[in-house]
Amino acid sequence: MVKMTTLCYLRQGNEYLMLHRTKKQVDENAGKWIGIGGHFEFGESPEECMKREVSEETGLEVNSWQYRGIVTFVSDNFGCEYMHLFMADGWEGSQKDCDEGVLEWIDKERLSTLNMWQGDRLFLDLLFKDTPFFSLKLVYKGETLTTAFLDGKRLEI
Repeated sequence: MVKMTTLCYLRQGNEYLMLHRTKKQVDENAGKWIGIGGHFEFGESPEECMKREVSEETGLEVNSWQYRGIVTFVSDNFGCEYMHLFMADGWEGSQKDCDEGVLEWIDKERLSTLNMWQGDRLFLDLLFKDTPFFSLKLVYKGETLTTAFLDGKRLEI
């Protein structure tokens, strides 16, 4: 079965809201820093899923965003996942604690020091370079990224 998810990076100036996954008992992202997102509910569009997940995990209601790309994950441990990737720069409300981990605003320059998936570094770089809408395929063996393709072309990793 293929998983469908969203991931959103909320940007405020030079900082990004990141989630340090530390609270779930069973979590393929345990100990990693990721953006905000999660699994689709029946009938949701990518935008509806992203907005709901951001609201549930942060308490913030996104009102300005860009749909930036699709990431295909293939993993020998976790199967296949299609992740819709967003950047948000506008929201309302007050940030709350997250039951999946610790939320923290991280300066863009510090992001590279965080414990995150190698593929996340690739798509963050594409986001920061304002790459037009893209399709990125990431193939993992265990926690090791073995191959990557950007818009169908193999990347050197």
